[in-house]
Amino acid sequence: MNDSGEQTPSSESEAGLDDPVYRDAVIDLLGAIAYGEISAFERLADDAKLAPSLADQVAIAGMAAAEFGKVAALFERLTSLGAEPFEAMAPFRTPVDQFHANTAPADWYEGLVKAFVGDGLANDFYREIAGFLDAETRSLVVGTLEDTGHAAFTVERVRAGIASEPRLGGRLALWGRRLMGEALIQAQRVVADRDELSGLLAGGVDRPGLDLAEIGRMFTRITKRHTGRMAELGLDS
Repeated sequence: MNDSGEQTPSSESEAGLDDPVYRDAVIDLLGAIAYGEISAFERLADDAKLAPSLADQVAIAGMAAAEFGKVAALFERLTSLGAEPFEAMAPFRTPVDQFHANTAPADWYEGLVKAFVGDGLANDFYREIAGFLDAETRSLVVGTLEDTGHAAFTVERVRAGIASEPRLGGRLALWGRRLMGEALIQAQRVVADRDELSGLLAGGVDRPGLDLAEIGRMFTRITKRHTGRMAELGLDS
């Protein structure tokens, strides 16, 4: 563990792909991330239709394309592990689709905040898990979670919107809190339903894991980062 309290990748996780339990956990994780990227592409494409200007439409469309561009590497890694990518994604379609159904944005600004806050929460969770992965998979996961330019775009547009309509800030702050709650519910549900992922966090005979106290600290870190994103947008968390 490093000075900031985050899990430090262990050399013990470098090996392990010959362990079927670990391999299944990696396949689950990559399947979840891959479907999340496809879902992000679809959502951003829909958000582009709500954009107030052609310039905004083009910007969002470009970000959607960037998200979709990440899928090929995930599919390649899944195939190299002997998994069929669409089968690997299948268990995560229902919880991801349910999250989006429960958090359908009412307008352009809610869509921007959802992409920034919702994706940020998911990415933070996956980065935490990446500390338990072998080097090659960890590098792929971290690279997949890199920002495609959406963060700066969203912060600028949301802050400008609040400046021109101050009451918008209160509504979006409530929206951000709702997104946080829904995201945590779905994340906990996924881990509880997938023994492979929960096993990855719990560790094994030759792999480090998290005890209950460390799991609590992990969610504290995720919550702190969420608070930071809300502050970037000019919103109360």
